[in-house]
Amino acid sequence: MSGTKDKVKGMANEAVGNIKQGVGKATDNDRMRAEGEMQERKGEVQQKVGEVKDAVKKP
Repeated sequence: MSGTKDKVKGMANEAVGNIKQGVGKATDNDRMRAEGEMQERKGEVQQKVGEVKDAVKKP
């Protein structure tokens, strides 16, 4: 997988995670909020992986 794909997937996971957190807060659903936080963190890691892949490819 290229760095760009990782970065895009990471951004998507962060966005979905933020939405889940908002829904969890609005509905007072701790499980949904926790899932959102985990998904957001996953997205952050994916973005970093993409950045590293791109950095390694550059001469």
